Amino acid sequence: MRCMNIGELGRLTGTSTKAIRYYEEIGVLREPERSANGYRTYELETVDRLRFVKDAQLTGLSLAEITTILDQRGKGESTCEHVMSLLDHHLHELDSRIKALKNTRTRLVTIVERARQLDPSECLDPNRCQTIVPQDSIGEPAHTAMAGVHKTPKEHAHAH
Repeated sequence: MRCMNIGELGRLTGTSTKAIRYYEEIGVLREPERSANGYRTYELETVDRLRFVKDAQLTGLSLAEITTILDQRGKGESTCEHVMSLLDHHLHELDSRIKALKNTRTRLVTIVERARQLDPSECLDPNRCQTIVPQDSIGEPAHTAMAGVHKTPKEHAHAH
C-alpha cells in the first residue's frame, strides 16, 4: 500500500496542508498514521475521499453535511436519498437567493436611472445622499422621492 505525506496529498488534490489538517480536526478526514519521525502518512484512498469532499463542497454542501454522508458510507449505508434531500434543499435555497438578487438588481437599476436625473447641488441633507432613498420611494420621480426627506441648509459633498 502506497503512503504519502501531507504535502503530496495536498498537491494531488489541490488542497492546502492547513485545510487538510482542519479536515482532520473536524473529522472529515480520518486522523492519519504517523511515521517513525512523527510525520503524517496518508493512504491512497485519502486522495479519493478528499476529492469527494471538494466535489461535494462545489455543490454547496457544508462540511457538516459532507461529514454525515461520509459517516453513513463508513457504516456501509446507502447515502443516495440523504444526498438527494440535501441537494434539493440547497437547490431551493439557491433559487431563493437568485430571486432576491434579481430583485436587488431591479432596485439598483431603478436607483441608478433615477440618480442620473438628480442635481448634486440639491443634495442638502447631511445624513443621507439623495441618490439613496427609502425603498418605498423607488419608482417615484426624482423630485417626488426626495420630498419627504428632511433637508437642512448645510451642504455636504456629493460625487457621482
